[in-house]
Amino acid sequence: MNGAESMLETLINGGVEVCFSNPGTSEMHMVAAIGKSTKMRSILSLFEGVCSGAADGYARMANKPALTLLHLGPGLSNASANLHNARKARSPVINLIGDHATYHKQYDAPLNSDVIGLSHPVSHWVRTVASADELPQDAAEAVQAAMVKPGQIATLIIPADCAWNASGEAVPALPLVADGQAPEEAIESAVRMLQNGRKTMLLMSHRALTEEALALADQIAQASGASLMCDTFTPKLARGEGRCEIERLGYFAEQATAQLEGVEQLIMVCTKPPVGFFAYPDKPSEFYPEGCGLHTLAEVEQDPIDALSRLAAALGAQEIKPRRIKLEKPDLLDGDLTLESMARAVGHYLPVDAIVVDESATSGAFLPAMTRTAEPHDWLSLTGGSIGYGLPVAIGAAVACPDRKVICLHGDGGAMYTIQSLWTMARESLDVCVVIFANRKYQILQVELARVGAQSMNKQTLDMLDLSNPDLDFVKIAEGMGVRATRADNAEAFNQQMQAAMSLQGPCLIEAVFD
Repeated sequence: MNGAESMLETLINGGVEVCFSNPGTSEMHMVAAIGKSTKMRSILSLFEGVCSGAADGYARMANKPALTLLHLGPGLSNASANLHNARKARSPVINLIGDHATYHKQYDAPLNSDVIGLSHPVSHWVRTVASADELPQDAAEAVQAAMVKPGQIATLIIPADCAWNASGEAVPALPLVADGQAPEEAIESAVRMLQNGRKTMLLMSHRALTEEALALADQIAQASGASLMCDTFTPKLARGEGRCEIERLGYFAEQATAQLEGVEQLIMVCTKPPVGFFAYPDKPSEFYPEGCGLHTLAEVEQDPIDALSRLAAALGAQEIKPRRIKLEKPDLLDGDLTLESMARAVGHYLPVDAIVVDESATSGAFLPAMTRTAEPHDWLSLTGGSIGYGLPVAIGAAVACPDRKVICLHGDGGAMYTIQSLWTMARESLDVCVVIFANRKYQILQVELARVGAQSMNKQTLDMLDLSNPDLDFVKIAEGMGVRATRADNAEAFNQQMQAAMSLQGPCLIEAVFD
């Protein structure tokens, strides 16, 4: 076997099954190895940012890594925005980055770059392969690194000659690193805080937002009187019927500080103290009140189920019945198409076990309330703030869970960053419904323009945040990439199109046009 073949068999031994690819010349031996394999599914994307976003979505739902196959430093650079999001989500992802042959690097060819330097900001683990003989072991260690809980970005840089030279046998799967455990003193400190009579809140994220973890947190809240809150943007949140309630931290400082007003103690579970997404003139960066006591029950690398179970036991809360949400679908509206009418339709028609990928931005104002008591579903958010994550993440989620409907709720501006995703959805016949909220502008930036005190609202300023002249036509764009598409400009049309989309298989797009 050559290095590429031995590497691929090693990755398969480690449980890796999917590769989102956009390769070039230096990766051709890896392409050939995948082409001969019956155990590795290869999915072509037309832009590297789609590959990395899809790997993120797959990892969030499959709880194991997918591969990206990328071409040298420029390919990695194109993928980096969504690798940033995946890194913040702590998704397990393995990047295979081709590089020039070891003996060719000295010539500084046009595509030569500092691949190692480009890798570190978006990776937890980086390694450059030294030889074809070492490639299988390096690949096995990449899988091991990616699977460090809750997940890591592992980047393996593979010079072309290491892929084409003869190599040894594939390496069996290496043992996974044991899950971290919260220390006993963290449990004991949390018990004291929950029993001292002060106003206390549990702030949760990452693996603390599964159905099981939320039920434990609800028991703790009932036993202690504490309130529950989750981060604004979370990798995956279990919501809807049968799940336990948790409030979401507001995006804007005014919202978040109001939610945290009077909180004297903050216990964090798999997250950090809440701070502003950005700095604003004369506004605090820290959302929690001055003097608030901060305590970490479990770090993001530690098992939240274990920590919450031990805390519940210490509080005698294990026999308390969790308060689970009852199904109550919102009524539909007719007339003008508004943010509320669209949110009601999403909540009304949301199918059981749907996966919602949310990059709705300002258009999603009513979505949390209108889906709170809908059918049980998982909600995936933009963890790193780098827009253009939604469409690719929907691809990965659909590949990981082909028996579940994926609904991607997306602003029109952000969708154009990775619009090539529609082609991959069509090619792979993925069961994804994309809803484009077409307000013809970067609405969030118009809001932020005022919030940061930059008060210039003249035409030249606003033109930089405007998506009209010409208007984007998402129906034509989608149809040009093989996705069936419709347009709605009133509530009745949107309701009908949403109902139809939920009953049909395969990719579709609804362009919701509103002021």
